[in-house]
Amino acid sequence: MPRAEVGTPKYLANKMKAKGLQKLRWYCQMCQKQCRDENGFKCHTMSESHQRQLLLFADNSKKFMDEFSYDFQKEYLQILKRQFGTKRVNANRVYQEYISDKNHIHMNATRWVTLTGFVKYLGKTGKCIVDETEQGWFITYIDRDPETILKEEKKLKKQKMEKDDEERNYKFIEKQARLAQEKEALMGPKEEKKSELLRENEEETLKLDLKLPKKEAEKISNPLSSLKRKAETKPSSSKKTKEDWKKSALDEIREMEEKRREEKNRKDYWITEGIIVKIVTDSLGPDFYEKKGVIREVVNKYHAIVKVLDNGKKIKIDQEYLQTVIPAIGKTVEIVNGAYRGERATLLSLNVDKFSASLEIERGPLKGRKLEIPYEDFCKIDDSS
Repeated sequence: MPRAEVGTPKYLANKMKAKGLQKLRWYCQMCQKQCRDENGFKCHTMSESHQRQLLLFADNSKKFMDEFSYDFQKEYLQILKRQFGTKRVNANRVYQEYISDKNHIHMNATRWVTLTGFVKYLGKTGKCIVDETEQGWFITYIDRDPETILKEEKKLKKQKMEKDDEERNYKFIEKQARLAQEKEALMGPKEEKKSELLRENEEETLKLDLKLPKKEAEKISNPLSSLKRKAETKPSSSKKTKEDWKKSALDEIREMEEKRREEKNRKDYWITEGIIVKIVTDSLGPDFYEKKGVIREVVNKYHAIVKVLDNGKKIKIDQEYLQTVIPAIGKTVEIVNGAYRGERATLLSLNVDKFSASLEIERGPLKGRKLEIPYEDFCKIDDSS
């Protein structure tokens, strides 16, 4: 057969057929039939096969509606999980990927009238994290796969075991240092034994034969004068006692333990759940710029789901655009980086010149220890949580 001429109804019908997707209002989900125009859809609704399908739907409409809604939700979440993972993405973008399949379940056959209603449903049921912006609704998939949950549990268990081992080692070191101190106190300070200088042959005279150049000989010809000059230039109080130089065994052990903890706990990520942070980027608009919020969830170590305290909006943001918040004196803070990462402490004072603060650990084996921590290594916690 010859090809249809351009502009004829046959030509337009072939173009629409080749395109694949056609108008949603001319699609019958019960019969799974796509009509090309209004006239074709009208003819289909008057057909006997369509009438039989309507009778089946009328007998148990809830069953069909639930099946279509379940299939729609399942396939939508599969695309979200497979292509985007736990990344924050525009909900309409996922929907466009979903409807690119010709045999997909159409939304007009489900319980949801609009995509917005469907996205809100996912947020209320806890399947996803949703937030609304000027660009539309954004969605983040929550991975509840049993294998993923098992991996997280193993990771937390391993961290707990490492922390328990660290506490046991610290207690052992403290015990050894205490025993060393007690032993040193019982033995008392060491006294140097002095002995007299005895000469074996008293009649023998001591002779010194020094052969030096003339310049050196002139310098030491009058040793008393050189000593006098040195005494005038150097103050007599320059001598330090042994106590100033000597460090106790406990201090040395503490320094070694501090260095080891710093190397182990200093990371390039610091965000953690339950702390209050400040959003410092203006690219998100006035609803988020310079606003304080609570970190509700940490995603991939470097991203956080932050709930703004003023308006209650949630947003996924990188830690690069967040800043720690310093509370009032006497409030509880959490150390988020460095040697004492994860410990809770009380804010005692601020050192503005050094951009640091004095903290006192509240609990655990380190309770009562006072620390000097930089501003970026501790943060205010959410008291309401």
